[in-house]
Amino acid sequence: MPHRNPSSARRPLQRLLALLLLPLLLLGPVSAAQAKEKFKVAWTIYAGWMPWDYAAQSGIVKKWADKYNIEIDVVQINDYVESINQYTAGGFDGCVMTNMDALTIPAAGGIDSTALIVGDFSNGNDGIVLKGKSQLSDIKGQSINLVELSVSHYLLARALEKQGLSEKDIKVVNTSDADMASAFASADVTAAVTWNPILSEIIKTPGSHKVFDSSQIPGEIIDLMVVNTERLKAHPELGKALTGAWYEVMSIMNGSDAKAKAARSQMAKASGTDLAGYDSQLAATRLFVKPAEAVAFTQGKELKSTMQLVAEFSFAHGLLGDGAPNAGIVGISTPAGTYGDSNNIKLRFDPSYMQLAADGKL
Repeated sequence: MPHRNPSSARRPLQRLLALLLLPLLLLGPVSAAQAKEKFKVAWTIYAGWMPWDYAAQSGIVKKWADKYNIEIDVVQINDYVESINQYTAGGFDGCVMTNMDALTIPAAGGIDSTALIVGDFSNGNDGIVLKGKSQLSDIKGQSINLVELSVSHYLLARALEKQGLSEKDIKVVNTSDADMASAFASADVTAAVTWNPILSEIIKTPGSHKVFDSSQIPGEIIDLMVVNTERLKAHPELGKALTGAWYEVMSIMNGSDAKAKAARSQMAKASGTDLAGYDSQLAATRLFVKPAEAVAFTQGKELKSTMQLVAEFSFAHGLLGDGAPNAGIVGISTPAGTYGDSNNIKLRFDPSYMQLAADGKL
């Protein structure tokens, strides 16, 4: 009986398997190439962030996402602080927030975050309103409703400082932005600190007066689109698509032609007001319509000084973590230099994507 070679017997089967697997091997990379990376960014209602809703609803975000072969889901969250908490927990790749909240929530929580787009700074959009009183000095001894430990709290602290008062002279009542308007409508609430469009709504309450606003501390309350640094480094296409979409909206909404008015009217409706109301909110916003303006602001030495003020306030209020030894425990990098611990940078003001937009290279 001839010797049977087991390996020779298997060869026809191996050839058959190879032929069967070949199409799958060829199709594998093609399917992978077709799979789009998916991203989620969150936004909340505020004059300077309404362009994100317009960008999503008009298809501009999709257009830019398609250009870079990705998908971006733009999600509205009703509670501002909750949106940042969800971003910090990894529920979103990006989220709108102020410079202070970017420091005290994700950065202080150890999430390395990048200020991708510096959209504007509040120039009157945040304010302090009193019922039955018309002077800031009348705030002494009052209970003040605000989103505790937010930029509203920071605005209050700066106002008290300018008045020669301190937080010992008032009482803070923590109130979410979603509940602020209804709270102020009640008889027992006589003072509030908030932002637009809520500010514009509560100021209509009979006997109410705005006694201080962010135009008196220009450039200190900055509105950002913040993204996870690790995700941005791994996927620069996310940064390019978001930045491209943002500045396309800026170019559309700025002006007095029919297209610009239609865009702002849509933003106004989504924020619960009309065009005149929304335009008045924009008038209290230093919106960086052109990317070069945002780059110049981000590169300015004042940004580093502002972030030091914000860090010192945050440290004094225990917002940089239990046992934080000083205000510089969280490193903040800016083009003008780093404030705080350079070995623990968790908040980065990086104008590179805005510069690409300014150079027409997106």
